[in-house]
Amino acid sequence: MSSLRILGLSYLAAASLFTLAIMFSDHASLRMVTDQAAQFVARQFQSRVMAPVLLFARLEDEKILDPQVSVPLAPPKPNDAPVLAHALVPPAKKIIAPMLSPSEPTITMPELPDAGKEEGYGTAPPPLPNFTKPETLPSLVPPEPSPDSALGPMERAAVSSRLAQSLSPEMRKKFDLFLYVSKARQGPLAQRLYVFKKNSGGALVMAYDWAASTGREKYEISPAGAHVRTVTPAGFYQLDPGRFFRAYHSSAWDQSMPYAMFFNREDHGDPTGLAIHAAVGDDIAKLGSRASAGCVHIAPAHAQLLFDMIRADYRGKAPRFAYDRASRTMSNDGEMMRDANGNLVMADGYRVLIDIEDFSGAGRVAALN
Repeated sequence: MSSLRILGLSYLAAASLFTLAIMFSDHASLRMVTDQAAQFVARQFQSRVMAPVLLFARLEDEKILDPQVSVPLAPPKPNDAPVLAHALVPPAKKIIAPMLSPSEPTITMPELPDAGKEEGYGTAPPPLPNFTKPETLPSLVPPEPSPDSALGPMERAAVSSRLAQSLSPEMRKKFDLFLYVSKARQGPLAQRLYVFKKNSGGALVMAYDWAASTGREKYEISPAGAHVRTVTPAGFYQLDPGRFFRAYHSSAWDQSMPYAMFFNREDHGDPTGLAIHAAVGDDIAKLGSRASAGCVHIAPAHAQLLFDMIRADYRGKAPRFAYDRASRTMSNDGEMMRDANGNLVMADGYRVLIDIEDFSGAGRVAALN
């Protein structure tokens, strides 16, 4: 028998003896107790003594009460903190959420809207690739200013960060020289060409940043009478190994293109006329603003340096971009050509990747400051 049950029965026996003592005592005053008074005492004993004892014994026997748990009925006082901190709390019961029945509808939240344009400068940058293994990416070396750089440390850090996020792991691995071009109309990083080299450890290092000019971004009539839009399309490009010219003349615009390096891209069956080359004449003074018919202009000395560096140091196998045979157009969104086994298709060329974006850098530079 449990200790609680023994306690209850002992209490009952003591109370019974007390009642008998009252009923059979020889004391004169107690003998005057009437039968009605005796019944009243019995009822009180039953309700105030026996009922609580029996209830307590039943609860203990059914394991409803836990003698280790103490539940305060009054709000804790300031001095009660040490006691409450060490109180034993029974384990919480698991709560199982009800399952939705097949008839109950489910709600799908809509996609978030596009962030839109970046602080008024051009269009929003393209979405960044979803890298599944960021640990495989080489680190980015803090850029040092080139001798003719007009940018501060925050601007150089901002464009370095943007390029690092734009490149996929395959791009980083398969190319060794990266030309990042901002075609934004205005902003701290606008209208410049940034040259990044990959060092022996695989890290990207900014070697040069130069003023540039991209397309005027409007409809015009060329000297040959053609209606054209003078735009530099954003995207990823490679250089055409068969179209490097120290001296080239554009018949469409009747203009010289020294140190021309044409992009390797076919658009609806036609090879692109876009190239990186030296600015000439009045266009030299316009570097840093949109001033070309679509090509990327840089200063003559910078064009010669870049031309000679690529030809001397970056010849080799490079991935080919995907090609749509139906439209006879080569991809410029970073998608690469693969064989039947999923391997990249490599071809002789230059291990140089060009990334053109409408990215002013205004928001990123402000964040770094």
